[in-house]
Amino acid sequence: MKIIFNPDEKIVETVKKGLEMTGGYCPCRRERTEDTKCMCTEFREQIKDPEFEGFCHCMLYYKQK
Repeated sequence: MKIIFNPDEKIVETVKKGLEMTGGYCPCRRERTEDTKCMCTEFREQIKDPEFEGFCHCMLYYKQK
């Protein structure tokens, strides 16, 4: 398993700016809770699944098998 940034640098730049504006919370979510703090709970749960391969909700990270 390997976690990498999205290869699309423009998306990475945009999401990182959004994270700065929200204090580290997912810029794609309205709620600001510990569950939406980057790296969000949703993606951490997906990482635990050995069969999951794909992007986190905001497309910043990608999990490779």
